[in-house]
Amino acid sequence: MSTRFLRHFFEPSSVAVIGASEKPHSMGGLVIRNLLEGDFPGPVWAVNRKGYASVHGQPCVARIEALPEVPDLAVICTPVATLPKLIGRLGSFGVKAALVLSGGSHLDDGADGEGSIRTRMLAAARPSGIRVLGPECMGIVVPGRRLNATYAGQPVKAGKVAYLGQSGMLGNAMIDWAAGRGIGFSHLVTLGDSVDVLLPDLIDYINQYAPAQALLLHLERIHDAQHFMTALREASRHRLVLAIKSGRTAASDLSGLPPTPGVANRDVIFDAALARAGVVRVNDSDELFDALETLSRMKPLRGDRLAIVANGLGPAMLAIDKLISAGGRLAEFTDTTREALLAADFDMTLPGRNPVDLGSDATPERLVEALALVAADANVDAVLVVHAPTRLAPAKATAEALIANRKRFRRNLLTSWMGLEEAMAARHECHLAGLPTYMSPEKAVKAFMHMVDYQRVQALLQETPPSLPFTTSAASRDRCRTLIDRAWSAGRQRLSHSETAQVLSAYGIEAAPSRYPTTAAEGEAAAAELEGPLALKVVHDHNCTPFRYRRHPHKLSAGLLQDLESPAQVAEGMHRLADKVAEKFPDSSIHEFCLQPMQRGKHSMQLCAGITRDPVFGPVILFGIGGYKVNVLADRQVALPPLNITLADDLIQRTHAARLIREHSRDPERDLERLRRLLVQLSQLAADLPRLQGLEINPLVLNRDGMVAVDFAMDLGAPARHAIMPYPEELREWLTLPNGMQVEVRPIRAEDAPLITGFHTQLSEESIRFRYFHNKASLTQRDLSMLAHINYDRQMAFIAERHGEEGDKEMLGVVRVWNDPDNIRTEFSIIIRDDLQGQGLGSLLMNKMIRYCKGVGTLEMVGQIMVDNHPMRALMKHLGFQLRYNMEEQVVDATLRLNEPSSEWQRHRLESQPD
Repeated sequence: MSTRFLRHFFEPSSVAVIGASEKPHSMGGLVIRNLLEGDFPGPVWAVNRKGYASVHGQPCVARIEALPEVPDLAVICTPVATLPKLIGRLGSFGVKAALVLSGGSHLDDGADGEGSIRTRMLAAARPSGIRVLGPECMGIVVPGRRLNATYAGQPVKAGKVAYLGQSGMLGNAMIDWAAGRGIGFSHLVTLGDSVDVLLPDLIDYINQYAPAQALLLHLERIHDAQHFMTALREASRHRLVLAIKSGRTAASDLSGLPPTPGVANRDVIFDAALARAGVVRVNDSDELFDALETLSRMKPLRGDRLAIVANGLGPAMLAIDKLISAGGRLAEFTDTTREALLAADFDMTLPGRNPVDLGSDATPERLVEALALVAADANVDAVLVVHAPTRLAPAKATAEALIANRKRFRRNLLTSWMGLEEAMAARHECHLAGLPTYMSPEKAVKAFMHMVDYQRVQALLQETPPSLPFTTSAASRDRCRTLIDRAWSAGRQRLSHSETAQVLSAYGIEAAPSRYPTTAAEGEAAAAELEGPLALKVVHDHNCTPFRYRRHPHKLSAGLLQDLESPAQVAEGMHRLADKVAEKFPDSSIHEFCLQPMQRGKHSMQLCAGITRDPVFGPVILFGIGGYKVNVLADRQVALPPLNITLADDLIQRTHAARLIREHSRDPERDLERLRRLLVQLSQLAADLPRLQGLEINPLVLNRDGMVAVDFAMDLGAPARHAIMPYPEELREWLTLPNGMQVEVRPIRAEDAPLITGFHTQLSEESIRFRYFHNKASLTQRDLSMLAHINYDRQMAFIAERHGEEGDKEMLGVVRVWNDPDNIRTEFSIIIRDDLQGQGLGSLLMNKMIRYCKGVGTLEMVGQIMVDNHPMRALMKHLGFQLRYNMEEQVVDATLRLNEPSSEWQRHRLESQPD
């Protein structure tokens, strides 16, 4: 998966349509007509084995090899059985991109043991490297290139929103809806059931090469979660991204994937993934269309404060209800605005306040004057006009007045014309003028909240979290891995209760004091060592698996005895529990018994926390109410690791548990801090132990004395692949500079923002100019987020850090690289603190980065150096870089070959512009 050859889909200089004819229902014929009607600037050829002279006036040949030249793009509209051979022939002919519109029920049919048509299509494409988009896709529209290679029934205007979807029919509906509203697209693509080019590839291409200001996604399934999340996170840093997901319920989920243990509805994981990537989710097709209206016609918001101007209080109150329930804010006018509204006697119901009710007799002129006052208020971020038609204020006349005076309004303007007959004319006028308009006040508010939600997820992305409260040592990680490897080698797929307790202890998670007797005599002796009433649990094959309660909730009590008062009761209890296991689970062997003091009182709250593994997104962190209520309250929320303190807090705040803590805890902040720390520890545990499949701590008891894990279970599986690459602990190392100074060189992390700030203040103006090519006196919050919170799948930054005697740390230098999505080239930058330049630190950091990039398979490292930066030029020459003066940009280009290309396409990318 990559952006290899995707330019041929979006910027073709010539197109061949395979299977085109002039028959009324010919899909290929429709594609040619759309290309011609869209005024495609290059040659268009038809290929049909019947050997027509022309199709819709375009030259036609009988065979691909008879084409006068190799087309940039081939559009295939032939029966599905022909697809594998056609793709092989197109690749052999030199075609780089094939768009497959054909589809049907036979795509999974096999032939003579050769696999399905899909499998054979992919196999046919491999020898030549031809890219295949489809089958069952609608096609591609790029209005700016006058390209409409689809069978859609409507032309598409140029716009600033890119639409990428997985459903051809929804894409057709989107085109028709947009045509009726006069809305355009920069790109419109549907993938269908694509075998090669996948959604993340298209997101990467749009993010790199397209001018789209916003990205609208329709999602049905995710093939590669890590690639998907990497592409989404990169895209959302530079533009607004909205997504709609079908298959939210079990009835509409056709993926056939197994359920995620511990999660009742897997859609919550998808929600968490989109939020983590900075994407705003819309819930239905109505919202999708309204979102497109908003994206196409609104400027970016400054905040979440909405003012409402209406000709009646009832409709305005509907809008307010929706705004508040969605988490928005009603703007509070400044004194100047209030006084102006009162002076002009504008507001009938709430004089000088928001909403502004102009009354049913408000004329278009009066509404315009009120709107001009409200839109000038500094406390207002957007204004919603809600209007119901009257004789004094016909909807169309009012809309025309707004449009004529729109330059007077300094804020984003949204309109809702209520009604049908008269309102339709008003909405039509707004469509023509490019003014956002909606069927109801509630729809308008929801569209406004999409923009607000985008601001919020972006703010979360840009937050730099406080320092981590906990880090593991290499020794503790090794102990846990050895314990797990020993269990796995013995053929076990789960750890015992006592083994899981050891893992929790290694990661700083306190477990209840426990004894693990195996005989009644050992049980009596253990009971004598513990004080107070005791709880006894038998640990056997059927109850040491996490999230098992969902299958056998009625059998849980069979494994637990409570309030045992004496050693004799403990011994007798062990016999009873052993008998019950033999009766209810005759095929299960007993591993051990767990004896603990009862955990109750002290204003205790039972919680649940853990790790599960989703078949799409890999490891997932869970948190919510625990104990016997876990199925009743359905409080469980999820997040993708890795987590920092900020992300852990976001997870906690989404649960009922957080509200209970704030209302009933004697010290809510102390308890919330304990939970944040725990979730970060679980995140680290998931990253360090790839064979960990599931971990459930339930109940996790929180009270005034602290927090303790009472019961827990862990199972094992094949090594996990994280949707978001965790922090690469294995890349940390201590090194010695030539002057004898000991420094730690490690990957940067989001918590390093304070270090970066301190480092920047110690740099000279010249060093800053050499690094950023201009003077940058201070770093903004966005700068810090971009520098500290990197995506390890595409970027890497190594910092050199010196540890002081008092435990303080200081940053001495940093080297960074940014990889392109195909890992062909990586661009580097390096900066060293002025007082340490010339000490060998720059060479040390660059050598570490060169080794890293070689190891991940990058082909070439490039960078630009200012002409007067002579020390850097000397360092690069010493490291083997080729230096070339760039006259156009007045810089020195530095290039170092790291690995040799393994394909013609990679060689082409190295020798020319990105393809």
